[in-house]
Amino acid sequence: MMLMLNQTDLTPASFILNGIPGLEDMHMWISFPFCSMYAVAMVGNCGLLYLILLEDSLHRPMYYFLAMLSLTDLFICSSTIPKALSIFWFHFKEISFDGCLVQMFFVHTFTGMESGVLMLMALDRYVAICYPLRYSTILTNPVIAKVGLATFLRGVFLIIPFTFLTKRLPYCRGNIIPHTYCDHMSVAKLSCGNIKVNVIYGLMVALLIGGFDILCITVSYTMILRAVVSLSSADAQQKAFSTCTAHICAIVFSYSPAFFSFFSHRFGGHTIPPSCHIIVANIYLLLPPTMNPVVYGVKTKQIRDCVIRILSGSKNLKSHSI
Repeated sequence: MMLMLNQTDLTPASFILNGIPGLEDMHMWISFPFCSMYAVAMVGNCGLLYLILLEDSLHRPMYYFLAMLSLTDLFICSSTIPKALSIFWFHFKEISFDGCLVQMFFVHTFTGMESGVLMLMALDRYVAICYPLRYSTILTNPVIAKVGLATFLRGVFLIIPFTFLTKRLPYCRGNIIPHTYCDHMSVAKLSCGNIKVNVIYGLMVALLIGGFDILCITVSYTMILRAVVSLSSADAQQKAFSTCTAHICAIVFSYSPAFFSFFSHRFGGHTIPPSCHIIVANIYLLLPPTMNPVVYGVKTKQIRDCVIRILSGSKNLKSHSI
């Protein structure tokens, strides 16, 4: 009973999200690019979902995966940026303990799902280029639904333990989190208990999700590159590889901040200021949702044509597949 009482006493009712440490005086200025990128992300991803739902020519596996990516991006930025803006604008820094755990769950689940969707999109490009005649028979709607659900459930079941591992810890190092959102390790570091299990499980999940997805993406593009190089015509090579450019850009926008954050925490922790870590962590969540709809809108002819028709006021919104 005494152990239960002590554990309850060491569980804070709420945490204080302190924003970006060292840059508190610049929070108002920092909020403008955050707000602008969030607005672009919301409009761009909602627009993509609307186009994919509306246009018959976009009812294809590639665009179904793009719709999954857009939905994931909407959840990622909406689970963090509104709270960050409330900190910057109104100094609403408090978040309940349970609310912090819920935010942590959503952030890690949907970042994991985004990685999984990027992996599925790489496999989609592999099938489209290496097995073009069997593309529609391999990637049927039931198959797409199953792999999408499996990717979501993978994230849910691997991230749920984070909430229990964090909830069990005693917190006696204050309740101020030097961050704009509840990150697993940022919360765990406030504990005076043993967080070794949290650290080990976090690395294991990073390998199971990020490591596995990167391996699949690398293998897929190795096979794609071999198939493209074997084509006899330079025009055919360019056309085949051009279908991958938007996806490659999405991979770069998603994984570059993640790699920087991962390696800087482990090898540059004493030389890189905390404010840089926090800014990069926010860019990691905000940059892909902002840039993905822009890149796909510019690089994908079908989407670009649909947008042009709608903006030009064409009444015939239903287009034929190109």
